[in-house]
Amino acid sequence: MTLVRLRLNPWQEFNAIQRQINRLFDEDTLSPAFLDRGLSRVPAAELKETEDAIHLKVELPGIEAKDLDLQVTENTVYLSGERKSEAKSEDKGLIKTEFHYGKFQRIIPLSARIQNTNVTADYKDGILNLTLPKAEQEKNKVVKVNLASSG
Repeated sequence: MTLVRLRLNPWQEFNAIQRQINRLFDEDTLSPAFLDRGLSRVPAAELKETEDAIHLKVELPGIEAKDLDLQVTENTVYLSGERKSEAKSEDKGLIKTEFHYGKFQRIIPLSARIQNTNVTADYKDGILNLTLPKAEQEKNKVVKVNLASSG
């Protein structure tokens, strides 16, 4: 029995897989009907928790404040909106865009209960900043415990 050693380049296999994945997600191969069925992008969010509050930052480029719906409960932030496409009239030419237009919604669960009546918001340059103050019972409190001597 003769042992034959194959000289395959593993990087060629990775490149082939990468090409197949790219083809799968190529927008030209996705039918418009598929895209219209609610395939939407959710905005990226960043949460930072301090002792007194939760700070939420959400990227919403190209969306006007009037097109946003923001609702806050004691433990959830609900955000929905719509990025509207600009109506352009061009006689000839091809337009290819990677921008995503349409409606979106996102529900962000919070790690602590907050005072939803005291939320502050700032929306500037497509970035929404929310300060969500924690409910009093959620704030870390230090309690001194008296130990009785047993002896």
